[in-house]
Amino acid sequence: MQRRDHIRLMADYNQWMNSRLLEAAASLDTAALSADRGAFFGSILGSLNHLLVADILWLKRFATHPTGFMALAPVQQMPDPSALDQTLCPTLDEVRALRNTLDATILDWSKTLTESDLDVALAYRSTKGVPATRNFFALLTHFFNHQTHHRGQITTLLSQAGVDMGVTDLLWRIPNLDEAP
Repeated sequence: MQRRDHIRLMADYNQWMNSRLLEAAASLDTAALSADRGAFFGSILGSLNHLLVADILWLKRFATHPTGFMALAPVQQMPDPSALDQTLCPTLDEVRALRNTLDATILDWSKTLTESDLDVALAYRSTKGVPATRNFFALLTHFFNHQTHHRGQITTLLSQAGVDMGVTDLLWRIPNLDEAP
């Protein structure tokens, strides 16, 4: 599997898992979604918002890639988040709307990536203003790993609230080569 195909797989998995996560979260009322459960970002809603914030920050950084990535234009128009724990969307419906927009953008953008795009050294600044230059493919790996990390926390919080997420494994999105297309 080429690296660009791996990124496309991760974008597909990201969209699939976020859709399932939001569907599971919708079975809870506002109080349960907002209850501080001791997670890094407090509540289920706080954790969902953190993922939105982080995705916007990273996608804006990725938009500075020399290729330009026109598919990221919708994210470039969004306001810059001010903090990693910022509540961008106070309700689950608002989270769902922004999440769907971001996930569609990520999936569309992933289809435009080429192998040579992945070899670029991308310069950016952290949220604290610290400059860094890192391999673009490694940054994309971090981007998707970060989402998986916090979705894992959210699935635990949902489980503690009595909601079963069911299957969450990437394996279910990897094509089975023994099956005909």
